[in-house]
Amino acid sequence: MAKTVKKAAPKKAAPAAKKAAPKKASAAPKKAAPKKAAKKVNAAFMAPLTPSDALAKVVGNKPLPRTEIIKKIWDYIKKNKLQDTANKRMINADDKLKAVFGKDQVSMFELAKIVGQHVK
Repeated sequence: MAKTVKKAAPKKAAPAAKKAAPKKASAAPKKAAPKKAAKKVNAAFMAPLTPSDALAKVVGNKPLPRTEIIKKIWDYIKKNKLQDTANKRMINADDKLKAVFGKDQVSMFELAKIVGQHVK
């Protein structure tokens, strides 16, 4: 007995795309979309602040923006290996930082608050 194999029916061609209707002339020409304004940096955030005498021993006595002061403190902490080895979120104070922190150990989350107390 010979098996008969059915052949798949040929696929139908996709229907022809409809032609787009001609556009009607509008009464008023369209205006270009307004451009987005460039993001402005908050000038108060980048304003140079003068560090206190205790903080100046760590970051220098030049007026710096708050972001740069925090960055220089972290550079000092990493250079002198003052980050606690067991809990990296804690900073151990040496003699210079103890004058700034007021205690032996602070959390990295307290750092911004402490800097705020030592700048003008």
